[in-house]
Amino acid sequence: MMKQALIGEFMHEAENTRKLLSMIPDSALEYRPQPHLWSVGQLASHIAEVYNWYEPTFDLDDFDMGSYKYDKGDISKAANILARFEENVSKAKTVIENSDESKYMNNWIMSAGGNALMPAMPKIQVIRGFLYNHLYHHRGELISHLRATGNKVPSLYGPNYEESQAF
Repeated sequence: MMKQALIGEFMHEAENTRKLLSMIPDSALEYRPQPHLWSVGQLASHIAEVYNWYEPTFDLDDFDMGSYKYDKGDISKAANILARFEENVSKAKTVIENSDESKYMNNWIMSAGGNALMPAMPKIQVIRGFLYNHLYHHRGELISHLRATGNKVPSLYGPNYEESQAF
């Protein structure tokens, strides 16, 4: 039952993420609102990469970030980031579908070289917080970055600003 709820939310939100990533123009990829913040391209790449974390989160009880190999790919074109997203989201969906719901309450930990990076918590809490909510947070940042460059953003949970002005 939990698995079906996770899949439903996953599919709905993957479509929202797809809509957002599809609206990124190449001209905005280098924009960053402040020097210490990620650029649009880096942020979009990170969003696409989060879907690679589904397998070690669902299938392992200890995700060793020390051995994880982050590969953002070629972020010089928005189409490349979207293609990476499509590849990763497909794999993540399969991971959820094949997951064992009886293990959702197993304690899960993120470590690096044997050192805990965060306290152990039930896997379902990590799935909701570390995978799902983390992604939504970064989508919000990306929307802010795109708005700052004068680009349009999609409506995700109802009309966006432009659409609301039409009423």
